Amino acid sequence: MYLYDDRDRCLLRERVRQFRDQTARYLGGDLPEDQFRPLRLQNGLYIQRLAPMLRVSIPYGLISASQLRRLAHIARTYDKGYAHFTTRQNIQFNWPQLPEVPDILAELAAVDMHAIQTSGNCIRNITSDEFAGIAPDEVEDPRPWCELVRHWSTFHPEFAYLPRKFKIAVSGSESDRAAIQVHDIGLQLVKNAAGALGFRVYVGGGLGRTPVIGEVIGEFIEPRHLLTYLEAILRVYNRYGRRDNKYKARIKILVKAWGAEVFGARVAAEWQHLKDGPNTLTEADFAHVRQFFTAPAYAAVDVAAAEATVSACAAAERAFARWLERNVRAHRVPGYCAVVLSLKPVGVAPGDVTDAQLDAIADLADRYAFGEARVTHHQNLVLADVRRDDLPELWRALKAQGFATPTIGTLSDIICCPGGDFCSLANAKSIPIAEAIQREFDDLDYLYDLGDLTLNISGCMNACGHHHVGNIGILGVDKKGEEFYQIQIGGEAGSRAALGQVLGPSFYASEVPRVIARILDVYVQRRHEGETFIETYRRVGVEPFKDSVYAKAA
Repeated sequence: MYLYDDRDRCLLRERVRQFRDQTARYLGGDLPEDQFRPLRLQNGLYIQRLAPMLRVSIPYGLISASQLRRLAHIARTYDKGYAHFTTRQNIQFNWPQLPEVPDILAELAAVDMHAIQTSGNCIRNITSDEFAGIAPDEVEDPRPWCELVRHWSTFHPEFAYLPRKFKIAVSGSESDRAAIQVHDIGLQLVKNAAGALGFRVYVGGGLGRTPVIGEVIGEFIEPRHLLTYLEAILRVYNRYGRRDNKYKARIKILVKAWGAEVFGARVAAEWQHLKDGPNTLTEADFAHVRQFFTAPAYAAVDVAAAEATVSACAAAERAFARWLERNVRAHRVPGYCAVVLSLKPVGVAPGDVTDAQLDAIADLADRYAFGEARVTHHQNLVLADVRRDDLPELWRALKAQGFATPTIGTLSDIICCPGGDFCSLANAKSIPIAEAIQREFDDLDYLYDLGDLTLNISGCMNACGHHHVGNIGILGVDKKGEEFYQIQIGGEAGSRAALGQVLGPSFYASEVPRVIARILDVYVQRRHEGETFIETYRRVGVEPFKDSVYAKAA
């Protein structure tokens, strides 16, 4: 992972000092709320329903054991003993006290972490595939490119106050696991017919009040031109994006209004002023960043012996076999694998983790994964470099900490925002709905029979739970002060990105599990052999699901 140098650390210390002074002046009455608000936002601090919330950046999801231990310390010392992993590879503390936030930022800076640009109208945390660098289908490791974009975008003076927040994701694999088509800019590493590396550039994707799938405006941008091309996009958006209405201020509105062809032409014209300029990347730039993302010291594993060990354990313990099927992923290095740590046990808010668990993850990362972990878009964690013959021992350790729930990729692996329990923007609670669904569908045999299926829940139209791109999406809505839930189906966040279609009128919270059951009944009855939920939906359309949900309800 990228290692901070003295310049990076000096920048963080200065930022902490500045915010400490700003906070003291605000608390002392010398800095008005309207002036303090943009300052706290660009330091990751929100004011939520019950307390401030501090969002901490985990660039492209990569985190070290020492950083995990510092997060555990912060949760114990400054919060209520837990934290929350988000869908954009960040972590949030839901109960910090405002006077102590500068101390928290100082704690973060001590381990090369920060909350800079995790909120506000700026370029946010750069995200990527949680299996970057190890995925068998990888064209190129995207992490060095994420780091180059992060360096370029952090404190960029021209893009510090954009019309609205701005999100960039990078994917380096044939299968998109970074949801690049629903970001303001999505970058796909590709190779042309000659085998040269480049970027396919998507622009104008996003969820929220107006969900849009991004469109390609650059089929093949050479790596050396990446930053100048991004700068051209941001300049066009910064100049022409709407600032009179925050609901129409995202780049997706501008791209939709102009059309992708016109927007792309404007970007190309702006690019002519920047191309081959000072931000053009050189081989020295590439080499400097790539040195931080070299492979760890993999051991030579006896693959046959390792598989024999794993197979014997799977034959002896059904629970291990289930976990092996659902929570373990392929690795490009023979004898190694990636392990997904589930943060979705029933009764726990998806993505929540205690201080003790953070410490335990750090210990497990040190013991089994070269001291590193990854944060996923599904609010789980990954140990990316685990020896296959260590799997039985690791599984037992994960079970003891509550991380071995064997439901990754199933209906119960729910993406869920904090909702009305915490967020001041939410129209309805999300966490109780997730728990009700998990309790209703707790039969593992049934979950495995359903196969791969995503269910996402958001407490409001801001769509922090990405409900638009869930195979089943649930949105909390307010009807005259009462909480209702709108159901949609058919969304997908991967390479075939699609937005879900609303079934019809919304439901009371108590009705949601029953509605989900009826949707699943249609799938089970209509599916062809080997067909996933989303494949069945695409074949039969929305009407059979709608008829089942509403006709029976009547």
